[in-house]
Amino acid sequence: MNPLAASVATTRRHRGSVERPARPGGQAPETKVVRAAIYCRKSTDENLHSDFNSLDAQREACQAFITSLKSEGWVALEQTYEDAAVSGGTVDRPALQRLMDDIRHGKVDAIVVVKLDRLSRSLSQFLHLMEFFEEHKIAFCAVTQQINTASSAGRLLVNVLMSFAQFEREIGSERTREKIQAARKKGRFTGGHPPLGYDLDRTSHQLVVNSDEANQVRELYRLYLERQSLIAVVQEVNGRGWTKKSWQNAKGIYRNGRPFDKVHVQRILTNPLYVGRVTLHGDVYTGLQEAIVDEETYKQAQDLLVHNRNGQKPGPETRNKHGALLRGLIKCSICGSAMGHTYTKKGNRLYRFYTCTTRVKQGKGACSTPSFTAADIEAFVVEQIRRVGKDPELAQEVFAEAVQQREDALARLRSERDRLIKQKIQRDEEARRLTTMLAQPSREDLRPGGDSDTLLRRITECESQAGTITARLVELEREIGSHQGASLNLDHLKATLAEFDGIWDVLLPHERALLIHSLIAQVVCSPDSEVQVVFRTPQ
Repeated sequence: MNPLAASVATTRRHRGSVERPARPGGQAPETKVVRAAIYCRKSTDENLHSDFNSLDAQREACQAFITSLKSEGWVALEQTYEDAAVSGGTVDRPALQRLMDDIRHGKVDAIVVVKLDRLSRSLSQFLHLMEFFEEHKIAFCAVTQQINTASSAGRLLVNVLMSFAQFEREIGSERTREKIQAARKKGRFTGGHPPLGYDLDRTSHQLVVNSDEANQVRELYRLYLERQSLIAVVQEVNGRGWTKKSWQNAKGIYRNGRPFDKVHVQRILTNPLYVGRVTLHGDVYTGLQEAIVDEETYKQAQDLLVHNRNGQKPGPETRNKHGALLRGLIKCSICGSAMGHTYTKKGNRLYRFYTCTTRVKQGKGACSTPSFTAADIEAFVVEQIRRVGKDPELAQEVFAEAVQQREDALARLRSERDRLIKQKIQRDEEARRLTTMLAQPSREDLRPGGDSDTLLRRITECESQAGTITARLVELEREIGSHQGASLNLDHLKATLAEFDGIWDVLLPHERALLIHSLIAQVVCSPDSEVQVVFRTPQ
């Protein structure tokens, strides 16, 4: 018997495949049958339809290995478990899940793979699988690596090999990010859908000018310099029937452009891509794409944008300098958008309003909710708080509503958290799979503009989406913890509201805003001037 066969046979005896004692009359002990399952995995779909691919080679090697142990009672199961084009960074694989189900039902005694990384490329997941095998007394064998999981030294060797496999995968990810950064510094377009004015050349994977859309971009700059108002530009181009970029992705899915809004027009006006540059982490580099807008026009647009903002960037000193009590609380009942605080001046008098942001971005015709005089609606909200503080029955109703609000909010937050967790798993798995494909030796020398660039762009998108999802998950966990930790107390609510009237008059403007935000969760305004005040869950 070869050394590897001896190693596996020893492993199987430690797993409970013991030889029966000799029969009376000196007959040899009967050898128990060991049902061996073959598991194969291939990370990419490359050459899957060829006559002989990687899965075929793995299967033959495993079958030959089991045949060499025939004298030990090893028999290959007729059913093989094969995952094609699936990353080894996850255990959520169809064939692997079927194999684990068969193990639970006692249909398998041993598992045979060509190499450890065919089972998993993640150390933590591999250890989880090994615990599962130990629990069900399953022998695990790698054809090209002498593995004996029955001994402590064998288990140490498995962990060392898996650590190297995970290290290799992480190094591949780092190299991918470095390659993306290097490509960006050379002015290359590295991913995402093409911006208005450009198309993506599927051969060179670079941006080429779309003449019709380029004329629209130039017209957007001209209109803004002429009318000096983002809203006026939005109304004009939407009236012409123009839309944002329509494009078809690599999978053939067509994306229709939507009407312009104020934010998108501003992004176009501030995008250095249109003057032949690209950015990376705040640094600007010369791009490979042809410029659409000349430098002088671009500079004039930037100066005008700064002038219209009074040369100020939003900051803690200027965000709420006019003491808007309901800023961040008030919403439109029609479109669900926030209602922003605006003002106008006539002489020395200041007139403040709350206006739906949809109207601000897309014009008055985009939403029917009118502007509300800030002083009137703020006085109405303050009066509602006073009423609740003076009426015990009303306070009881507010408390009951607050309890229901908390339960509804928790259900909504948990649902969003579960949905985002699934999305993040999908993005992480896709990024790992694409990184593995990119790290294939046969792909290292691909020329720029080849398949490697496509993989790089998609990996960047996946990692960016996963990062955004992670940030939102952190916020959700904080919000869920806040709701769960809220101790509802009716007496505390009544006492707080009763004290409101006595302290309101002595508070400074920013202190009044803080107090309103601590008591009110939301103020909803409708076109018929109806205002709904939603109190915050008491803690």
